[in-house]
Amino acid sequence: MASLFTACFPPFRACLDCVQGPSFANSQNYAQFRNEQPAGVRLDVSHMGENCYFFPGKEVVILKEGERICGTGGAIANAPLVQSKAYFQVNIQQTGKWGVGLAARDADMNAVPTGAHFWGIDESGRLIGNKEEAGKYEKEIEEGDSLGICYDHVELSVYHNGERLPFTITNVKGKVFPCIYVDDSAILDVKFRSFSFPAPPGFTEIMIEQTLL
Repeated sequence: MASLFTACFPPFRACLDCVQGPSFANSQNYAQFRNEQPAGVRLDVSHMGENCYFFPGKEVVILKEGERICGTGGAIANAPLVQSKAYFQVNIQQTGKWGVGLAARDADMNAVPTGAHFWGIDESGRLIGNKEEAGKYEKEIEEGDSLGICYDHVELSVYHNGERLPFTITNVKGKVFPCIYVDDSAILDVKFRSFSFPAPPGFTEIMIEQTLL
């Protein structure tokens, strides 16, 4: 019955996929539904897209205590990158339209793609810096793959399953935050610690400003 219902109502299936992941067998417990968010770096529910004007009635959804994003729109993290060398990781749980990288606080989280004031990589492998293409990664990025984002206040570099891409973005400006946007059933999980691929030498997990004092 459930499979029949989700087949007839694809948006409901997409919602279940977001909550439970692409496989319904790996169900999550009630804790991920709570609106409470723990201390530490996470996607910020107060700075995410809602009521996307390109797709009326759609909005971004953040789950798993700020570590999973799905729906339509974007979100930034609750902490900027202020240390000299910062790293975080994003795992592609389900493909679709997506972008992973950095954004200024005033970037448009309702737009897909985010556009101005966003620097990162999209599902096609394009590296984009504030709407300017910096290169094109030809290898396909698939479900289950991992993307690592490194930023040292000079350049932004991207790692695919632990291997560095041959392009970098050098036009990042101002205070920036980790940013992810999604659409077309994409489900992405962000890891701000406990990485599946180690951070490159000299890079560490993002530290909140108070911990740098």
